[in-house]
Amino acid sequence: MGARKIQDESEVIRWFEEGRTYQWMVEEYKRKYNIETVPSLWSNFRRRRGLERRIVRDDELIPWEVKEEHRWLYPIAMLRAEGRRRAGKELKENESTRLASWKKMLEEEGVVVHYDPETEDGFFYVPRTPEDNDIIRKPKQKTTKRPNKD
Repeated sequence: MGARKIQDESEVIRWFEEGRTYQWMVEEYKRKYNIETVPSLWSNFRRRRGLERRIVRDDELIPWEVKEEHRWLYPIAMLRAEGRRRAGKELKENESTRLASWKKMLEEEGVVVHYDPETEDGFFYVPRTPEDNDIIRKPKQKTTKRPNKD
């Protein structure tokens, strides 16, 4: 087994608490210790130590495997923001404003978000039905490869 790369675990835990990015940690370790690391080293450390994820995964709001070309569209950006809000994370002011406006539009128009990966647009707003008990049209089966848990 090779030598351990992490020199001071308490230092790394502090970096996580400070919200440092994996890329920052890679660069800092190279600068401070002259040790080459990769982002997965830091994410594995986080997972092994039971540290909180930096991002929120809500597979109830995003139950689909979303195609690359659809990953940055407005509906999914708002679903991610809503997931962070539901998880109790702080949103940026402009994000909170946009989210509130978007949810108001869904309510006023009586629609929910639907995803069809086989279409060019991917995301659609479809009329709410009695079966729709959230802001999305839930698929029969989740297809996400990014579940809530590690």
